[in-house]
Amino acid sequence: MLDRFLTSVQNILKIAELRQRIFFTAIMLAIFRVGAHIPTPGIDNEALREFLTKKGGALMGFLDTFSGGALSRLTIFALGIMPYISASIILQLLTVVIPALSKLAKEGEQGRKKITQYTRFATIGIGLIQAMGIAIGLEGMQDGAFVRNPGLAFRLMTMITITAGTAFLMWLGEQITERGIGNGISLIIFSGIVAGIPRAILNTYQLFEAGEVNIFFIIVLLILMVAVTVAVVFLESGRRKISVQYARRVVGRRVYGGQNTHIPLKINTAGVIPPIFASSLIAFPATLAGFITVPWVRSIGTYLSPGTFFHSILYTLLIIFFAFFYTAVVLNPVDMADNMKKYGGFIPGIRPGTKTSDYIYRILTRITLVGACYLALVAVLPEILTYRFNVPFFFGGTSLLIVIGVGLDTAQQIETQMVTRNYEGFLKKGKITGSVGGG
Repeated sequence: MLDRFLTSVQNILKIAELRQRIFFTAIMLAIFRVGAHIPTPGIDNEALREFLTKKGGALMGFLDTFSGGALSRLTIFALGIMPYISASIILQLLTVVIPALSKLAKEGEQGRKKITQYTRFATIGIGLIQAMGIAIGLEGMQDGAFVRNPGLAFRLMTMITITAGTAFLMWLGEQITERGIGNGISLIIFSGIVAGIPRAILNTYQLFEAGEVNIFFIIVLLILMVAVTVAVVFLESGRRKISVQYARRVVGRRVYGGQNTHIPLKINTAGVIPPIFASSLIAFPATLAGFITVPWVRSIGTYLSPGTFFHSILYTLLIIFFAFFYTAVVLNPVDMADNMKKYGGFIPGIRPGTKTSDYIYRILTRITLVGACYLALVAVLPEILTYRFNVPFFFGGTSLLIVIGVGLDTAQQIETQMVTRNYEGFLKKGKITGSVGGG
């Protein structure tokens, strides 16, 4: 296995374009990690980080995971890419309910570019609102102890700096998608999560040295981590295949069709989109509530904090909703049935047309329910481990789904680049596929 891996790495280095794409992606992610340590002006970052680490609570730890530690340090990338994710949610929801946007989405490349432009504008707007909430909240925390010169100038500087950081990350992600390898936005989130792994290992070791956790607990935790990871990889690769036959058609002297194939429906068609969307929706009001001193607003923030019963229920329901919603956006059984009928295809034992679309819809609903429940179970796993069993770091949930999903998707893209150039890939028989965001 090691020899195969080393051979695959050598093959990757032989392909100039692939080598350049991987190198470009690595440079862009390195820039992101450097920016995650550049402090926002006018703030006592070390004192703030120490305070947030001790007093920030569950919500801060949850959100800090996605920013790679940038939020607790309140750097220029404090908001991370979450405003972009929120903007994407809003635009996708509006595309379904607003006919003009729905029509625009069906206009091909030009329509998608227009929606992307709207998403960018919405990202800036959301970023400004969140940055303003952070600036006002900092002035009120500990009587402004973390702000050197509070006032209008500080608020404007904080809003511009943090929002500009989010805009830069959005651009960085688009550049990786276009000129690098993999999905840029997903890779930025991925790198932020992976950056926290060494710190989690160090914290666990320190707790072990202090006698707060024993070796038996660590072994059980490792076994659980391996089991959950294997289960996620297995389910992310799961498919429900629908057999399709194509009748023979004679055009002139040529015969077309007459073959048997299948439609591979993923158990988790939506990928990591549902937990990301759900996290973003819950985190937006909860973040604002954490920086505002109004009692009833603080109460909302408390209810929306990870570890509470209300958060777990709302998080689960939102994940299930977005799993069905995104699957419905990506896959349309009526269009699939019409395309099969157009090219002479049919499902054995099922009449073409409405019967076929109904059959696909039933299967899609069943496997989406399984996929949604699996996503919800994995997503609430960190809350169970952290707040019920006192595990010293976040494991599972959206973080695990993103790491595995992005890893599989990126590996598959590298595999495709190698196979198209007649090189043997490093995935066994090239059968492992991954998708971040449902494709």
